[in-house]
Amino acid sequence: MKKSQGQSPKGEVRIIAGVWRGRKLPVLNAEGLRPTGDRVKETLFNWLMPYIHNAKCLDGFAGSGSLGIEALSRQAEKVTFLEKDKTVAHQLKKNLQTLKCTEEQAQVLNQSCLDFLKQVPNQPHFDVVFLDPPFHFGLAEQVIRLLAENNWLQPNALIYVETEKENHLNTPENWTLLKEKTTGMVSYRLYQN
Repeated sequence: MKKSQGQSPKGEVRIIAGVWRGRKLPVLNAEGLRPTGDRVKETLFNWLMPYIHNAKCLDGFAGSGSLGIEALSRQAEKVTFLEKDKTVAHQLKKNLQTLKCTEEQAQVLNQSCLDFLKQVPNQPHFDVVFLDPPFHFGLAEQVIRLLAENNWLQPNALIYVETEKENHLNTPENWTLLKEKTTGMVSYRLYQN
């Protein structure tokens, strides 16, 4: 994500439910940063309700951290946040400190999702993955391929993907589309591997 001139707080994200329900956190004004809206987030976490407790999660294009923080609020065990814009990553760390998150609960890495997933872990890591990449760069399919090829996913892991409406994703054969919805110009889907 490129820096825009004079990044400054432009707004806030609201935590919908869980231990931090109703809390609002500042979001920087950065180019390409578009936090997932409350309606979409509420739908997503209704889908994830049976799975999020004690889950190890990856917020692949973290930005404001809205999805990963919502997961932590709903008792996810740990979230790894990936954000390549240094200033945005710093704001995310500050927000997690405000919520008194420990490093065991939340890890913010100032790194691109693609670079991180090119590594091959010793064992599968993630139960739930959130992918909300910048639109029109083909990033979703590249990340999906790396997740599958490099053994990042636990058996039956859930993968949330948010893309531009016209994007018809190619996913691995062993992934099942569980839920799909379109709101405005955004399509969002939940897969299980």
